[in-house]
Amino acid sequence: MRDIGGRGKLRMAIAMRDADLGAVFGPPDLAELYRLATPTHPGVLHRFDTGAAATALSDAEVLLTGWGTPRIDRAVLDLAPKLRAVVHAAGTVKTFLTEEVFARGIQVSSAADANAVPVAEFTFAAIVLGAKRFSRFAHQLRSTRSTRTLAGLPPTGTNGITIGIVGASRIGRRVLRLVRNLDATVLVYDPYLPRAEALALGAEPVTLDELCRRSTVLSLHAPQGPATRHMLDRYRLGLLPDGAIVINTARGSLVDTPALTAELVSGRLDAILDVTEPEPLPADSPLYELPNVVLTPHIAGALGNEVHRLGAQAVAELARIADGRPLAHPVLGSDLPHIA
Repeated sequence: MRDIGGRGKLRMAIAMRDADLGAVFGPPDLAELYRLATPTHPGVLHRFDTGAAATALSDAEVLLTGWGTPRIDRAVLDLAPKLRAVVHAAGTVKTFLTEEVFARGIQVSSAADANAVPVAEFTFAAIVLGAKRFSRFAHQLRSTRSTRTLAGLPPTGTNGITIGIVGASRIGRRVLRLVRNLDATVLVYDPYLPRAEALALGAEPVTLDELCRRSTVLSLHAPQGPATRHMLDRYRLGLLPDGAIVINTARGSLVDTPALTAELVSGRLDAILDVTEPEPLPADSPLYELPNVVLTPHIAGALGNEVHRLGAQAVAELARIADGRPLAHPVLGSDLPHIA
């Protein structure tokens, strides 16, 4: 692979939503970005099928991407003969990258690790608040305007509970490290996780069915794909003990929505759902009003000042490219089936 370091500033094309360039990169990172790289075009590219895009891509050594990047396929790559790296200042690359990028030996970096931080924090908060049954207490207070009562509530609190983590992804691993602070038993299911690594993370590796049978709280962190679609189906939801809490900050397709809805309407389970299938749920879904359900509009990932982590990581990767050093957060073609 041609070394593009050590020859002055990189030549960079930028493809993302207009507003995100200023939102993701704070002033210091934006200044460093332009110190490291010279844009091949003004502004950002929204499409790759225009004359301006063809001109910009023809001289680009690096493509800086983000939310809203158009699909990068063979035709786009043919317009970019000098391209050596795609640096993604957001999470997943699966929405726009094709395998052809990896086939041509182009380096790919993603800020998924930086985006994992707020998702793991959100999940940890959901575990603690869910175990505290905060949504039921909040609904009770709104409905009665009176002090709390524990009558009819499932077991409450984190002391002695069993937490099941489905998927030892970047986020799943961060959550595993955070829940070490709780007085809880921790289980993990991930078919690609060696037993020794699971134990080192403080978790007992088990099958998915066993995890469902034993978990007071089940948190999903698996990627979206044919093998994981509806992995939490009617059968496995039925394995969960009464009062168990389902937390989903991964992908809505991991859960059979009608099956989960039936369990939640019955009051047997609780749920905190940041993602659903479909997203958002239909306006007449009963989940909007249930006291044992919290719905949030896909906010676990980086928002507000949290997105600056993504920009800072992307700039750091550009600096590594400019210096001829390996990427710190590479994405490999072999990773695609297993990442979110």
